[in-house]
Amino acid sequence: MFAQLLKPFSWLYGGITDIRNGLYDSGISDALKPSIYTVSVGNLTVGGTGKTPHVDYLLHHLPQSVAVATLSRGYGRRTRGFRIATAADTADTIGDEPLLLYRKHAPRVTVSVGEKRAEAVPKLLEAVPHLRMLVLDDAFQHRPVQPHLNILLTDYNRPFYTDHPFPAGRLRERRHGARRAQLVVVTKCPDNLPEAEQEQIRQSIRPYTAPQTPVFFTGLTYGDPVAFTDGAIRSSAELGEVLLVSGIARPEPLEQYGQSQLALAGHLRFADHHRYTAADLDRIRAARPAGGSVITTEKDFVKLGPLLAQAGEDASRFYYLPIQIRFLSGEDHFLERLFSAARDGMPFLK
Repeated sequence: MFAQLLKPFSWLYGGITDIRNGLYDSGISDALKPSIYTVSVGNLTVGGTGKTPHVDYLLHHLPQSVAVATLSRGYGRRTRGFRIATAADTADTIGDEPLLLYRKHAPRVTVSVGEKRAEAVPKLLEAVPHLRMLVLDDAFQHRPVQPHLNILLTDYNRPFYTDHPFPAGRLRERRHGARRAQLVVVTKCPDNLPEAEQEQIRQSIRPYTAPQTPVFFTGLTYGDPVAFTDGAIRSSAELGEVLLVSGIARPEPLEQYGQSQLALAGHLRFADHHRYTAADLDRIRAARPAGGSVITTEKDFVKLGPLLAQAGEDASRFYYLPIQIRFLSGEDHFLERLFSAARDGMPFLK
């Protein structure tokens, strides 16, 4: 009922975004097209579609010889302006997700942040002139920069074609914004999603995309727990009872994994991009089972690890779960579409 009352405001919001998009589509509003091949990974929805694991996937699968950079807004950081990540940076200076990417991919990948991407891109290219490719994180709706390839993500549990613009729903613009996508990925799918249901989803997406836009399906795979202290891998059986701690947009799949694979004693949920404090550590300490362990996400680890060290807290029973995406099918086709679209812009891939 409440959502129905908000529908007129959604129509207004959707109309405003239509006008804005129309100005860019017609060329009345200028958009920067970077001089190096640029891929955008984003969504139509506010949060929770798995953008960072998919960016991580792309970085893993690009040839090692390709000099690549990522650029994101750096949500949750306490700094402003353009910044290239260094070993001295923290989640406060560049944001938790860029810090995660930096720790996993530097120095091969240049990780940068800048809330005004059209201003940040030229600064990045000037600072790192040998770059050959740029990956924009969470930039599908950011029209001042025009990527060469748009990858649109949509959550299986809340697909964009059933949602509505803010405030009645979670869409950043109306559904037909999906027409800008060259590739669509349905994320967080169950492992056993039937092919018939996959085809139903494709048919539901098709009215909103350009003709022949391919649709792929991915799920999440969790690795074995990794120790905060030394990076050693542990088996779930070694952890005893477990307190799960997360500060992510949609923690339900993580909790389901915990219930099925761990001796889960409880789950402390914090808001997405939560900045942990000493008071939070007190809550975690009080909730941890006696003799048990704390497990969190890799994104939360980059914030909790330094906080534990600063507080002098024993981190020997703290672990994080690595996360990766897994294609239900068609992974080779996805990579072929990705690289075939890029070859004209990246002749070194030929």
